[in-house]
Amino acid sequence: MAPVREWNHTAVMEFILLGFGNGPGCQMIPSVLFLVIYTVTVLENTILVPIMRVSSRLHTPMYFFFMNLSLLDLCFTSTIAPKAMASFLSGSKAISYNGCATQFFLFCLFLTTEGFHLAAMTYDRYTAICNPLLYPVTMSKWVCIQMVVGLYICGCVNAMVQTGFTFKLHYCGCNEIDHFFCDGPPLISLSCSDRYVNNLVILTLCGLIIASTALIVLLSYISIISTVLRIRSAEGRHRAFSTCTSHVMVVTLFYGTTSFMYAQPTWSSSLYSRKTVSVFYTFVIPMLNPFIYSLRNKDVKEALRRTMGHKSLTK
Repeated sequence: MAPVREWNHTAVMEFILLGFGNGPGCQMIPSVLFLVIYTVTVLENTILVPIMRVSSRLHTPMYFFFMNLSLLDLCFTSTIAPKAMASFLSGSKAISYNGCATQFFLFCLFLTTEGFHLAAMTYDRYTAICNPLLYPVTMSKWVCIQMVVGLYICGCVNAMVQTGFTFKLHYCGCNEIDHFFCDGPPLISLSCSDRYVNNLVILTLCGLIIASTALIVLLSYISIISTVLRIRSAEGRHRAFSTCTSHVMVVTLFYGTTSFMYAQPTWSSSLYSRKTVSVFYTFVIPMLNPFIYSLRNKDVKEALRRTMGHKSLTK
């Protein structure tokens, strides 16, 4: 029982989020940048979700996935941004043990679900372009709802496993997390217990998730591009390639940054480089997604114009 008493006596009760440095300038610049990006993200998604919900023209599988991506991005970035900005501005960098575990669970849930969601959206476009006759049956409303529920279930399972393994470790020494939120690699690096199993679990789970979803995206886009190349109209090909290029850029940025973070052992790269890269998928990508997937879309812009016009007429 002696080791248990010693562990209870030295157990970490809270963590300190170091952010990007100790100087005032090191905290002010990220806080302003995060505030601007987070404000834009919230405005974009809070406008898009009701527009897609009320506009009858947007009640299709593609826009159903766009709407859910907006909700997902809003929840995802809200898990990180408020606490990070509060830490930067107030100087209080402490986060409780339970608060850190909760943030880590929600972060894993939304990040994993977004990876699966991007793959589901790509599959939806593959079905619409490559198998248009089967599209109404293959991507019916009930099928789409089941897919989204399944994505969240997969994300929840991964989040429970990751959180369980990470917070099963003993934290009995330094409690300073070299990051702006509670993430797996910096948390595991603080542990005073054996980390081999945790590194193996994270590497295996994240590698399988990233590889499987990225493979779905890759194969779907190969089929889409081969189908688009058979389009006789040059304007049609240009429009299709323009849309695909934008989507591929966002997907590549998402899978590239998450692969750098989680598809390699925690010791193979510096925590500072991981911290910098994580800004992309926690802040930048949620801000870009509404513009790439929705705001550039002709039907969405038309729905926005009709809604704004209706509001101006009622005043």
